[in-house]
Amino acid sequence: MTKQIWRVWIFYMVITANRSEEKAMTQVCPSCDGTHFCDCSSMDLSTIPSGLTTDITGLNLSYNSIEHVRETDLKLGVNLRVLLLESNQIRTIDKESFIFLGKLEHLDLSNNKLTHLSPIWFRHLFSLQHLNIRSNLYTTLGENPLFSNLKNLRYLRLGNNQSFSAIRKQDFDGITVLEQLEIDGQRLKQYESGSLTTVNSINHVIMNINDVQVLSGMLEDLTNSAICVELRHIAFNTASESSLLEPMSRSVMEKLVFKNVLFTDASVIRVVNILRHAKQFLELEVDNSVLQGTGQWHEQIKVNRESAFKVITVQRLAIEQFYLFSDLRGVENLLGNITKATIVNTNVFLVPCSISKHFVSLLYLDLSENLLADPNLGHSSCEGAWPLLQTFNLSQNSLGDLEMTGRSLSHLNHLTHLDISRNNFGEIPESCQWPENLKYLNISGTQIPKVTTCIPQTLEVLDVSSNNLNDFRLKLPHLKELYIAKNKLKTLPDAPFIPNVVALRISRNKLTSFSKEEFGSFSKMKTLDAGDNNFICSCEFLSFIQYQEGIANVLANWPENYICDSPSSVRGQQVKAAQLSLFECHRTLVVSLICILVVLVILLIVILGYKLHVIWYMKMTWAWLQAKRKPKKAYNQDFCYDAFVSYSERDSEWVENLMVQELENAIPPFKLCLHKRDFVPGKWIIDNIIDSIEKSHKTLFVLSEHFVQSEWCKYELEFSHFRLFDENNDSAILILLEPIQEQTIPKRFCKLRKIMNTKTYLEWPLDENQQQIFWNNLKTALKSYDDF
Repeated sequence: MTKQIWRVWIFYMVITANRSEEKAMTQVCPSCDGTHFCDCSSMDLSTIPSGLTTDITGLNLSYNSIEHVRETDLKLGVNLRVLLLESNQIRTIDKESFIFLGKLEHLDLSNNKLTHLSPIWFRHLFSLQHLNIRSNLYTTLGENPLFSNLKNLRYLRLGNNQSFSAIRKQDFDGITVLEQLEIDGQRLKQYESGSLTTVNSINHVIMNINDVQVLSGMLEDLTNSAICVELRHIAFNTASESSLLEPMSRSVMEKLVFKNVLFTDASVIRVVNILRHAKQFLELEVDNSVLQGTGQWHEQIKVNRESAFKVITVQRLAIEQFYLFSDLRGVENLLGNITKATIVNTNVFLVPCSISKHFVSLLYLDLSENLLADPNLGHSSCEGAWPLLQTFNLSQNSLGDLEMTGRSLSHLNHLTHLDISRNNFGEIPESCQWPENLKYLNISGTQIPKVTTCIPQTLEVLDVSSNNLNDFRLKLPHLKELYIAKNKLKTLPDAPFIPNVVALRISRNKLTSFSKEEFGSFSKMKTLDAGDNNFICSCEFLSFIQYQEGIANVLANWPENYICDSPSSVRGQQVKAAQLSLFECHRTLVVSLICILVVLVILLIVILGYKLHVIWYMKMTWAWLQAKRKPKKAYNQDFCYDAFVSYSERDSEWVENLMVQELENAIPPFKLCLHKRDFVPGKWIIDNIIDSIEKSHKTLFVLSEHFVQSEWCKYELEFSHFRLFDENNDSAILILLEPIQEQTIPKRFCKLRKIMNTKTYLEWPLDENQQQIFWNNLKTALKSYDDF
């Protein structure tokens, strides 16, 4: 029973693990873009993912650990155009694995572990154009024709450096035309003659063959089909080994490339003598190769006047004893027809004058990345050298005197393009000699701090990028293109000096902005590259560049390379999208408006203060505050009056003739304080009011329409209001001389309103019989302070 439980548990765990793995792979891949190309490379996949769909057109499964391609793995790849399986561990491919891939155009199975190849894999790949099966472990291409059904195949790469050893006749059956064929056969020892004759045309064949005998047999079969032949990783040590290249003398080959090849003096002269017989041979290229010898050609090179050889390219040629190398005598006869010569990174420090004179047809010469110095350049470019030369590249040499360089080349009347960039000229003189027809000059990266009239005025294109220029003030009336990137310019060049400029590149300088006027001064400008500068995004600059019609059609790399550096509010934003605030854009206007508003507010306050007697109220408040700070008086001390009478001057007749007479002649008499009579002369009137109120037991208000309209009465009422709040007493007595509306009393005197609402005030009766009662009530009210 226990064993059965364990078996069930193990079975369950295996199923769960498998499902988890499939689910995980479905989630990880495909990772597809908008074109339905899925990149599943470098994901440590051990099988082809199951989450593929029929709409996938490209699948990259390279750099994984896939070992087995099963029949059902790609059943949904009916629309696949590209399948990349390189750099896996594939050992087995089921026979029908690619049966569903009828639309596949590109298949890469390189760098795997395939030990044999099956034609059944490719039987249904009718659309296949690119096939790469390099760097596997097979020894042959199989017993049956591998590519017989691939009628559209144009690019084929096969072989390996470990075990591929034989090519047989049927291997290329079915292939008639190829754009490129690459055979990797460092271990190839057997080649059956005629194996490649079935291919009628090969535009470019690359052969990495170490055995010269095998290579010779293959070249024999390619004499009528290969247009460009590239030989890699082979050594021609002797003339006899080079003689095995004899089939090339009869071939239709137009270009020959030697890459990573070793030569000797003897083999070089033999190869050259073979190539001179190839009637259609146009171009020779030597790349990253080694020459052992000193250029002592013991065999005379014979000239074939019918030779079409015109182009030679030598890159990274290591001449182990290049300082002992001869002056190339013996090859002069080959130079007359050459129109284009490229000798790059080959330690050339001198071209003998006698050799230079034999380049009578040379139009293009590239001697960049060599060791030419000014004196040697003068010798190389002697009188009569390179008489038809139009383009000369001397970049990255050892030149240091611009005046001497120009003088050395001044006799080249046909020279229009000159590249002397990445030398070290530094300061340049005020005047120089140049070829009279020079149109293009590249002096970028030469440490020039300032341009002078040494620059020829005939130029149409000038490149002074990557120097130390602070400005550009040079008159070049014919200039159409100016490249001045990676300098220290803060403004655009002056347009009047270069009126015909069509293209200007001023990126990576210290340019902060340019105005509409500066931009418009270049009337013929079609392209301006001003990106990667530290733009100050001012309002004027943004207004111009964001709303200028057609600006996007002129500015190169717009808008991604145009970034604001300041102000801080828009730093890091694209110039196209930057927006400044109203204050930043109209600071003067905003400040002016604020100032005007402040002045208006102050003026309004002054007017209101004048109209509303604010100054008087402030003084009154100050006086009251000062009074509050005095020591509090004891009751019944320092009172000089029974009442202070507040009344309007228009009511003075009633007050002085009736009320004063009645109260001051009473028994006992009441002492009243009247402003006409009792105010201290010369004392501020507000101080008089405050002192009088403070020295009176009561404040008697004679209310009337005249009282409400009197400003002085309002002041007295105000101080009484303060006293009511301060001492919390009922010192105010209201006499209503005539009926008035309660609302006419200012609303801010809420205490008085409360008194009028809660206490009975004395109303002057018109009936004489009632007037005595009025006087009695008033006298009683004045005596009420005795109760305190």
